[in-house]
Amino acid sequence: MLRNYVKIALRNLLKSKGYATINVVGIAVAVCICLFLFLIAYLQLTFDAFHTDGNRVFQTYFVNNDPEGARKSGRMPIPLTPALKAEYSEIEAAARIVSGRKSLIEYQGKYFDKLVTLTDPDFMKVFSFPLLKGNREAALQELSSIVLSENTAKAIFGNEDPLGKSLKIGNEGTQKQYIVTGVLSDAPYNSTIQYDALIRVENLTNYQSEKDNWLNNSHLVFVKTNPQVTQATLENRLKSFAKKYYAGVIETLVKKGVKSDERGDLFAIRLQPLADVHFARDIDGGKGAPIALIYVLLGIGFFILLIACINFINLSIARSFTRAKEMGVRKSLGALKKQLFIQIWSESTIICFIGFGVGILLSFLLLPEFNARFNAKIELEYAFQPGFIAVMLFLFVLVTFIAGGYPAWQMIKFNPVEVLKGKISLKRPGLLRNSLLVMQFSMSCLLACATIIALQQVGYLRQQPLGFQKEQVISIPVGNYANGRQVLQRMRNKLANDPAIVSVTGTGVNLGKGKDRVSARSIVGFTYKGRKVDTDWLLVDYDYLKTLNIKVAAGRDFDPAYAGDSVNRLVITESMAKAMGEKSPVGLLLGDDGDTTSTKSQIIGVVPDFHLYSLTSESRPITMHISNTETIHYIFVRVTPQSLASSMDKLKNVWKEVAPQAEFMGTFLDQNIDDWYQEEEMMTQVFSLAAGIAIFLSCLGLFAVALLVIEQRTKEIGIRKVLGAGLPNLVFVLSRDFIKLILIALAITIPLAWFLMQKWLDSYTYRIEISAWVFVGVGASAIMIALITVSFQTLKAALTNPINSLKSE
Repeated sequence: MLRNYVKIALRNLLKSKGYATINVVGIAVAVCICLFLFLIAYLQLTFDAFHTDGNRVFQTYFVNNDPEGARKSGRMPIPLTPALKAEYSEIEAAARIVSGRKSLIEYQGKYFDKLVTLTDPDFMKVFSFPLLKGNREAALQELSSIVLSENTAKAIFGNEDPLGKSLKIGNEGTQKQYIVTGVLSDAPYNSTIQYDALIRVENLTNYQSEKDNWLNNSHLVFVKTNPQVTQATLENRLKSFAKKYYAGVIETLVKKGVKSDERGDLFAIRLQPLADVHFARDIDGGKGAPIALIYVLLGIGFFILLIACINFINLSIARSFTRAKEMGVRKSLGALKKQLFIQIWSESTIICFIGFGVGILLSFLLLPEFNARFNAKIELEYAFQPGFIAVMLFLFVLVTFIAGGYPAWQMIKFNPVEVLKGKISLKRPGLLRNSLLVMQFSMSCLLACATIIALQQVGYLRQQPLGFQKEQVISIPVGNYANGRQVLQRMRNKLANDPAIVSVTGTGVNLGKGKDRVSARSIVGFTYKGRKVDTDWLLVDYDYLKTLNIKVAAGRDFDPAYAGDSVNRLVITESMAKAMGEKSPVGLLLGDDGDTTSTKSQIIGVVPDFHLYSLTSESRPITMHISNTETIHYIFVRVTPQSLASSMDKLKNVWKEVAPQAEFMGTFLDQNIDDWYQEEEMMTQVFSLAAGIAIFLSCLGLFAVALLVIEQRTKEIGIRKVLGAGLPNLVFVLSRDFIKLILIALAITIPLAWFLMQKWLDSYTYRIEISAWVFVGVGASAIMIALITVSFQTLKAALTNPINSLKSE
């Protein structure tokens, strides 16, 4: 019997190729985009979820209720972690994480550029990355110990056993020797903590000078609490800790008249659950998209699948009129409702199965392109996780049940006597169908509005003045295979007499995102005349301001003619002067009030504010200094506009001479700046894709409804034509009901889109104001698309000879 059902179902589908193709295409497209969206959401929602006892792991962060608004920071001072462990038995383990730039690892004359993360022995207790070789308790007990990731161990040692082997880390002249004591599994992509190797945090160059400094916040801290301790309990206990070690900060806030927050704190140390770290963008460490956006992607995926189901239902019901007599004959010959239901449902199941199969195949074929376009980092292995497979099977059953079961149930309700007489009593479009159609277009218009507003916001951010001239500047990461200071001097010598080169400088921090993808930040905090000041501490070299075309507002720029400029001399921004409370800071000494070592630095110049980081990040005052010992990581070269086209090739050739051992990774600074907004760009692209798919499927559904409605009104159209109705009148009559539904959808969408996008824009300091023309444009486009979609069927019905539709009467 089952084979008979399948055989008849296949014959019917082959007979109605157009109907089957539309349904298969609709389901395949929906499944493909849903699979992508669900995989993105799955990857994000499972961030850091693989750690054992992850519910007991927290990141510490500061809350500073400054008069200008509460600020959060996940950067901690060096002495905080030892003090926490010593004073709170509730903390089972605590680990500092210092990570950022890659370091050079040497083994038997071979060099490897790897991410060496500095941490504490408790790293092995806080996190549960599997240790493949070595002893978990002893892996980081010695200052000379190093634990390698699996891939790093293979890259360096091949098939050799790495345990006990000796490595050197650092550039020539600063190398330290380490002994391999363990091999840790590679950190997965969905891990906040990334590493190629682990060494003790005490190996930091400035560790000894900073181990008692409570004001220099430089790294992340993660703690693991005892099972019986709650987050709220420990946070409450940490209030006394903040008062003990940050009494000066709290006293300053009291003098400013700052009011306590809802917990009664002016300054506090709080805990962020590990599961939320990836999404907490207002705290250092969180680099993921807002979790609300992840749920939006899930919602879009389910909605697109729902649209496909609705279309399937509407097309199936529309087709039921052509199969009504078949159902009537089957019933009159004794077919049971159950048999008819299974027969019709089997056809739907086959279509759903083929649609799901084609959709999954499409997603696998398009996965590389999707990853490249959206920087999604999706891997096929995620789709084969048991939980994900269970979700997809559930969706298949659900889609088959909804899309196949409802039309089958409707068709078996036909009265065989009425059907054989040519009378089909199916009510005119009802509330449910119209509601579904309104919902389809509401979501489609909402996505279209969100896409346009997001594109406008990204464009606005890119057009904002940054305080420096980004054009005609080339940024070159030095990397670890060369000495940045030596390379800078060699380039200056090589390019000194080149008329195409305006200036050459060096710095410790890139502007934008270069090819090395490193984004480092050093924030220094101190108390100046009783004021708590936090500033971006920026290493620069001579001609930095000239290269970026930043004018000096007061004082002067760094100048090699002044020998003292390379030691304890500073150039600050106007916002830094304001934070200090000084109107004329040039000539003043800057340093912490408690510093009695006479090592304070003199301010020699003030420049207008400029943006060192993305406009989506918190902007801080900037303090620039020159150092003969700190590492130059980037070289900036300003070229003349006339030589812009050939400058990159020229610098590439020069680089081979001055740093033959290092890869040339030069990029134009304006390109780097654009890459600041990759996440916003990705969001707009995902919304654009989702909006396009939703509109396509909504139009397919509208086409199905138009087919159904016109099929039901065939005789009405014939009568109207006989009574003298013209073509324009008939088109208007047949289209106006659909236009009403679109207008209802717009009435729902516009306020909702305005509210949601206002909320999203409120997270930006620099933002656009939403224009009413966005909604006018989307509304007009929706009406036009709807008219074009239904026009084919309406014109076809209006041009039909009325004799053909009325002769049965």
